[in-house]
Amino acid sequence: MFAVQLTETAELRPLEVWHATEFAAHLDRAREHIRPWVGPSFLSEGVPGARATLSRYAEQTARDGARIFGIWHEGVLVGGVMFVDLNAAAGTCELGCWLQPDAEGRGLITLSCRALLDWAFGVRGIHRAEWRCRADNERSADVARRLGMTFEGTLREAWKVGDIFHDKQVWSILRSESVTARG
Repeated sequence: MFAVQLTETAELRPLEVWHATEFAAHLDRAREHIRPWVGPSFLSEGVPGARATLSRYAEQTARDGARIFGIWHEGVLVGGVMFVDLNAAAGTCELGCWLQPDAEGRGLITLSCRALLDWAFGVRGIHRAEWRCRADNERSADVARRLGMTFEGTLREAWKVGDIFHDKQVWSILRSESVTARG
């Protein structure tokens, strides 16, 4: 197993099926805060639901696709980042994230996403990374900006939450634009 030290007190590591109990407890702390910003299938309930979510990612990882990573701060799972999609053959990926409210403001998401981009561009040879977020999610758009991504446009009413459709922003960065590619 690996871990990426993000700060003196935080690390990034794979979030695996055996973390289901810890993931379920974390989602209980984060659920209402992240509900408007993530897909409903991510907001699993209880340990069986957490195990099912992590199993879906494990199956996709085994097929060289999506991957999920947890952020532990002072030994407690506080959020994570993921490759919502990773298609090495096409040279594309999409990043996503979530964080419980008491862990915000420490730069953990930006540091974690930089680690994912470094790996995607530097190791896997990905050409283009995307970030998609609700147009009214300023915190998420700010992460895309800090990652050096370019705002490409808005997909109108492309994000459904309950019975309401929201606009979705699309951001991207190319390998040639990344710090990893430039050395």
